[in-house]
Amino acid sequence: MFIYLKLVSESFIMAAGAMMANKLRTFLSLLGISIGILAIISVFTVVDGMKDYVHKSVQSLGDDIIYIGKWPWEFGGDYPWWKYWQRPVPSIDEAIQLKRKLKNAEGVCFRAGTKKTVTFLNNSVQSVDVNCVSHDWERIRDLELTEGRYFTPAESASGRNVGVVGYAISQALFGGLNPVGKVVKMNGRKITIVGEIAKDGESIFGNNKDNYLVIPVNFARNMFDLRKENLDPLILVKAKDGISNIEMKEELSGMMRGIRRLKPTADDNFSLNETSLISKGFDGLFILLNVAGWFIGGFSILVGGFGIANIMFVSVRERTNQIGIQKSLGAKNYFILFQFLFEAVLLCLIGGVAGLVVVFILVQIANAVLDMEMALTLFNILRGVLISVVIGLVAGIIPAWSASRLDPVEAIRSNG
Repeated sequence: MFIYLKLVSESFIMAAGAMMANKLRTFLSLLGISIGILAIISVFTVVDGMKDYVHKSVQSLGDDIIYIGKWPWEFGGDYPWWKYWQRPVPSIDEAIQLKRKLKNAEGVCFRAGTKKTVTFLNNSVQSVDVNCVSHDWERIRDLELTEGRYFTPAESASGRNVGVVGYAISQALFGGLNPVGKVVKMNGRKITIVGEIAKDGESIFGNNKDNYLVIPVNFARNMFDLRKENLDPLILVKAKDGISNIEMKEELSGMMRGIRRLKPTADDNFSLNETSLISKGFDGLFILLNVAGWFIGGFSILVGGFGIANIMFVSVRERTNQIGIQKSLGAKNYFILFQFLFEAVLLCLIGGVAGLVVVFILVQIANAVLDMEMALTLFNILRGVLISVVIGLVAGIIPAWSASRLDPVEAIRSNG
């Protein structure tokens, strides 16, 4: 064990000395490796950050919720597009029937949405996301309120002119004051605010609760035609604990076919969507980005690897006389081999670490500028180090092997 430690220490000293003696050549050789590691690990880090951001956004939609709608979230098969177009949109009555008949549902909610201007005194906010919902929306969306309350069942059933407002809308209209009890106007109607939704933050899918105004659907139907497709009417169904989405979809499919009185041979005229379809769609994009990272960074690393191999061949030629002296003093072939191989690996490791440091700095800058958290993970650090070691071994093995096979007599006679 002591012999191997001594071998490593002597190889490190010789490698460091050779690198310091040729600073410019060493720097230029390291540059290719650094750029390659920077390119590959940067792409991996960005992709990991995007994955986390997308998955958090998908989770905000609810991974245990089935969305019943006219259009599928994923198209496929030979089903003609015009049949999708002819489908009816979900209705409030269908949501009521599902709520009454479904056995495995925790909650059933009808939801339609539009964008409107909301005013309070002299303040107004345009393009507010107005969500017209039935009473179970709170149960399905796991609504968190910082002020006030949600609608009572009586308010939902009677269609009272009450609303729950998002954090950003509350700040814009009321300037940080408690919104509960304030009366706003929308579409010529007065709405009494009874609650404020906790700050939510941005989402890639635009479902940011900060910009919400939530009102009972029975109040909204007096202002809007909820049968219009431009309001994107949906029925949301959340399964009970222990019930999988597959089981829930099977029950929903049978119920919806019965409610719409479809014949056994007729195709479904509705779609059952879930957030896993969105995740699958993004997975393909992330794979392409990873491949692009390997391609771009791989080219840089290939160039850097040739640079390392070249510097090692030059190093062997310059130190041929020294190699002969070492062999004449009893140095074994494996010692010479390990010495030059260690030098190549050390060069690549320094280049790789430099690339990782730059990635870390860029991540900190990106986090300060962008609304998306990224991190240089331990896995990506280890991946960058491993790539550097592999490139060092591949680039250095032939020069190291040629050095170890030199004849000591001929090597001593050489002038380097």
